[in-house]
Amino acid sequence: MEIKKVGVLGAGAMGSGIVQVAAQAGYEVILCDMDMAFIDKGVAGINKALSRNVEKGKMEQAAKDMIMGRITKTINKQDFADADCVIEVIVEDANIKKAVLAELDGIMKPDAILATNTSSISISLLAGATKRGDKFVGMHFFNPVPLMRLCEIIRGYATSDETVKVATELAQAFGKTTVEVKKDTPGFIVNRVMMPQFLEAIRLVETGVATPADIDTAVKMGLNYPMGPFELMDFTGIDISKLVLDVFFDETKDQYWAPPYTLKAIVSSGKLGKKTGEGWYSYKK
Repeated sequence: MEIKKVGVLGAGAMGSGIVQVAAQAGYEVILCDMDMAFIDKGVAGINKALSRNVEKGKMEQAAKDMIMGRITKTINKQDFADADCVIEVIVEDANIKKAVLAELDGIMKPDAILATNTSSISISLLAGATKRGDKFVGMHFFNPVPLMRLCEIIRGYATSDETVKVATELAQAFGKTTVEVKKDTPGFIVNRVMMPQFLEAIRLVETGVATPADIDTAVKMGLNYPMGPFELMDFTGIDISKLVLDVFFDETKDQYWAPPYTLKAIVSSGKLGKKTGEGWYSYKK
């Protein structure tokens, strides 16, 4: 199946990032959200990013104008009816996703691919809300999408080889390196490796072994990571880490994955990282 038109549901940082790389790759893109204000904010961010490239001489103004011209804004999901692939990028809540995916399934043409950008929820579980399990796939991009090079392609129980092939080729056309997650396991690859590091770092703090700052320094200097675990949690959103751990714990019932008290407390306090101005560190000037 050839993909010509891509739909993206969700105009937040992840959704608008996917729209940008899709439009830059030459695809017609439909961006949908519940409120045009969200969409306008997302598109303004894309415009700002591309304008910086023009100012730096990395892109011609004409090329930027063509990219922006490929983006269609809408608050009506019915506009996805002629899309060849729709990527869902909404809140990381299984019940909300299932309701929305079921709605999209009824709108999209029968041969179109429906993808989810979930970072942790079972692909098979979400696919079960639709009648196109063979054409349902996980496409997990990373934030910020225009800069991060990876996309995990995740199989659900019924995902066909053809769907995996098309999704892989699409992500690669977006400029991403892809890896295939052959079994629908909690956290897929990256989060499955990353979350234990977050857990152990938080437990080191809770037991008084070291401070977040010293742990971050040790990891960066000792393991050559660009960010320490606490810096990374602040960057991606501490609430996202808790949501992912909640999914792991709900699916496995393994106490190891239970979110630590300190993580739950910091999320409850509303200190979610850079986006709120304070998390493990303060970003207030």
